[in-house]
Amino acid sequence: MPAIPAASVANLRDLGTLPLGEGRSVREGLVFRSGQLDRLDAAEPLVSALGIRTVVDFRTAAERAERPDRVPPGGRLLVADVLADYLATSGLPPAARLKTLLSDPALAEKHLGGGRVLDAFTRTYRAFVTSESARASYRAFLTELGDPSAGPLLFHCTAGKDRTGWAATLVLSVLGADEETVMTEYLAVNPGARQAFAPLIEGFTAQGGDPDLALALIGVVPEYLEAALDEVAVRHGSMEKYVREGLGVPEEVTDVIRERLTVYAA
Repeated sequence: MPAIPAASVANLRDLGTLPLGEGRSVREGLVFRSGQLDRLDAAEPLVSALGIRTVVDFRTAAERAERPDRVPPGGRLLVADVLADYLATSGLPPAARLKTLLSDPALAEKHLGGGRVLDAFTRTYRAFVTSESARASYRAFLTELGDPSAGPLLFHCTAGKDRTGWAATLVLSVLGADEETVMTEYLAVNPGARQAFAPLIEGFTAQGGDPDLALALIGVVPEYLEAALDEVAVRHGSMEKYVREGLGVPEEVTDVIRERLTVYAA
């Protein structure tokens, strides 16, 4: 699943063509993921060609206020704040304050140094499964995707890697992708994330910041996703039950998602 090299949108990718087994694949041109859209240029040919009709924004209120989305003309914006009821009690700033941390090595070391970054992110990923705001957000996302009349949809957060990565995992799981495909797609975000945050990483290390910590902050590793998958297994037993019972998404909605987004080999 190659990245779409749009100049105005970071980490833009189509989930289309990903293999689903038994000759099936994800339909192209209907579901996209990216980083934030504050610089989106709707007139850019690579962007306009997508025909985006719905944008799902997983960011917090503070993130949205600082860098509001630019939605394509005629597009609909759906706000789904995944971390709304988590950040205030977590004591952690990993996802929503990424740029703040990368601009202040001392702050990053205080919160996440000494190997604590892995613990911070794994706790956040478990909250993607358990917190009420996350459940409501991902339920709204899948419900929108399961609208029979829905057009091309783009979902995103800030860096397009964590909240967005879990959303992509949900879509692929509903479609029946195997574990290897899900993990490969999840990790494929790393090159784009590193490119998008290259100036911040360079500034961070120039100020004496730990380069390994910087890479852990702007990228993803298997352990992050595995934490969320483990939380699903412990609480629900399977992704199917998590979507149906944990998120409250009825089977008729997931049936529409499969019908809309699945292509069968001739």
